[in-house]
Amino acid sequence: MFVAVAVLGLGSSGCTRLDTTAPAAARAEAASATARVGFGTVDCREVKCIALTFDAGPSENSARLLDILKEKQVPATFFLLGKRHVEKYPELVERMAAEGHEVASHTWDHKILTRITPAQIRDELVRTDDAIERITGKRPTLMRPPQGRTDDEVHKICRELGLSEVLWSVTAKDYATTDSALITKRVLAQASRDGIILLHDLYQGTVPAVPGIIDALKERGYVFVTVPQLLAPGKAEPGKVYRP
Repeated sequence: MFVAVAVLGLGSSGCTRLDTTAPAAARAEAASATARVGFGTVDCREVKCIALTFDAGPSENSARLLDILKEKQVPATFFLLGKRHVEKYPELVERMAAEGHEVASHTWDHKILTRITPAQIRDELVRTDDAIERITGKRPTLMRPPQGRTDDEVHKICRELGLSEVLWSVTAKDYATTDSALITKRVLAQASRDGIILLHDLYQGTVPAVPGIIDALKERGYVFVTVPQLLAPGKAEPGKVYRP
């Protein structure tokens, strides 16, 4: 059983212990076929992969971000908010899917899932999945819990809804700065093979940092992939938590 027990710092309330599955473990459990997703076939058993992910969009900055990703030929995974985001920018959600990015859920209203009732958790997830499916024709299979806060009840509901939880290994804390150079520096300092980078395109310093992040990591030999590509030939299993 390829499961690593990780300690994830979650805000000011301290730490919680989570059973998480690393991308390499997901790959090792699967058959030998590779996955073809959007930007072509990538086998992360053979190449040095890293996943670029963006939370809490779409936003007024997302069109520029998509332009950059298209120019650089880099796929990303977008964990989208429903209220005031998916419902406000459906054309950007459609574009994300059409251009080969993975479209996933960050809940409807960014409620901390460990602080609300099971019925409310389900509503936060189902409403977002319904909205994304109406736009893209594909129901999300991945979600990221706000602030990374999750527990057994969240896992149970995600399993019932066909969702896997995806955390991260790299954070620039771009919600706390508009300094694009600092955001770039933080990402590059933490980047490693099979890493999952957490950024937020709604903050003003983030999108300007993306070209430099991409160029520097490519120079280091990294190949950018979506989260499903990172796990391939394995597949994310509902109810499991994935973190490098």
